[in-house]
Amino acid sequence: MKLDINKIRQDFPILEQSINGKKLVYFDNAATTQKPTQVLDALNDYYRGYNANIHRGIHHLAEKATAAFEATRKAVKTFLNANSTEEIIFTYGTTDSINLVAGTFGRKFINAGDEIIISTLEHHSNIVPWQMLCQEKGCVLKVIPINDEGEILMDEFEKLLSEKTKLVSVVHVSNALGTINPIKSIIEKAHAVGAKVLIDGAQASSHIDIDVQELDVDFYALSAHKLFGPTGMGVLYGKKELLEAMPPYRGGGEMIKEVTFEKTTYADLPYKFEAGTPNIADVVAFKFALDYIQNIGKTNIAAYENELLNYATEKLEAIEGLTVIGKAKEKVSVISFVLEGIHPQDIGIILDQQGIAVRTGHHCTQPLMQRFGIPGTARASFSVYNTFEEIDALVAGILKVKKLLS
Repeated sequence: MKLDINKIRQDFPILEQSINGKKLVYFDNAATTQKPTQVLDALNDYYRGYNANIHRGIHHLAEKATAAFEATRKAVKTFLNANSTEEIIFTYGTTDSINLVAGTFGRKFINAGDEIIISTLEHHSNIVPWQMLCQEKGCVLKVIPINDEGEILMDEFEKLLSEKTKLVSVVHVSNALGTINPIKSIIEKAHAVGAKVLIDGAQASSHIDIDVQELDVDFYALSAHKLFGPTGMGVLYGKKELLEAMPPYRGGGEMIKEVTFEKTTYADLPYKFEAGTPNIADVVAFKFALDYIQNIGKTNIAAYENELLNYATEKLEAIEGLTVIGKAKEKVSVISFVLEGIHPQDIGIILDQQGIAVRTGHHCTQPLMQRFGIPGTARASFSVYNTFEEIDALVAGILKVKKLLS
């Protein structure tokens, strides 16, 4: 199916603005995607029409808000093909989801001498919580190395696995390089030694169809704002039997069944992990983002983004002195690059003067940057509303950077 990109762009009003007198070119989608009018309208409608706390109210606004809130949970269940809405926990984002698993499953089931495996490709949010757990519990953190293309070395991963491995936590798609990891194989190999698996799906969720049952994954985390949805809202999928065995993460209202001064009993799933008033408006609006993706079709989005990736890779690699960092055979629409003799931050500043938004720095993946012996990269990441003409503008912008700074 051929997408009408101009029509899609009309759904994103932010793209109509000019920056420094130039039409905005937004290539920072790996950091956060822009929001279509359907999501913006949903936020507005909630606050204007039925702003109320959920679940415990019996008045009309509370019931309407509760229904909209839970409709999003059903939509996420469908989006991930989870077995039940009880397996869908609303969090504040991927980072919060990973911390929830570390703070509950980790504290209860991982002990001194046990091992946790992550990879060199990880975002800091999938490194630091496990380091903190290891410091607290005396468990051991091991790291899967990668090759020069930015791909996990699966034979090295297999060498790290043992009966001591209790958890493997890896990214589905690298935010810094765009590498797609072979998570199906990773999950199977981890399960073979009795380990559980958490997948950081923050980057993958907008590019790749995700079927948690087919993957047989134990935990899968994602963020709404990478999926054309609001910030400050995310999802943790977990297998029901694991979530039931895990203690609550935070205490307070909503996550309880009965409270006395002597004892508290906890609510059933998923509410056991959703203490306090949640981020209601953003959860409600997230359904409209998921509907938007489903209406276009994830397969159609991925195919178009791959065309953008191939076009941009060819154009950028033709620039003398430019090196693409991360050339995995399987990638999403992310290109990290360096320019010989020019700091990434300077690239970003000069491109911004031309209205082109890219991300520069270590992308919260400092160990990965150290693996390549660089302080950071400039990163251009593409979404379904981007165009080939915008990539041409990026190429022209980089040539201007070279002219000014070389």
